[in-house]
Amino acid sequence: MTFANVGSLGSVPGGRDRLVEILTRRSADLEAAGCLLYEVGVNDEQPDTVFVVELWTSATAHRESLQLSSVQAAIQEARPLLSGEMHGLRFDVVGSPLRD
Repeated sequence: MTFANVGSLGSVPGGRDRLVEILTRRSADLEAAGCLLYEVGVNDEQPDTVFVVELWTSATAHRESLQLSSVQAAIQEARPLLSGEMHGLRFDVVGSPLRD
């Protein structure tokens, strides 16, 4: 069953674009780990917030991806840019009108 992780990350003032740069780097590791979709977005009405939508083959695949050395390195690089404000939703996808 597909697993969705949807959330927002608060950045320190002026850090949003650098955070986006880190989050949007091409990563074959994520794909190999079971990531089906990883989209990063911004909204100019919230200049210190980055939005992320992830789809994974399973919740386990998502959880295990956090142990990858490339993911750990990105987390360490991003950490100084984070304000600590984070929000999110996690759920198992049960269907879509776009596919069978």
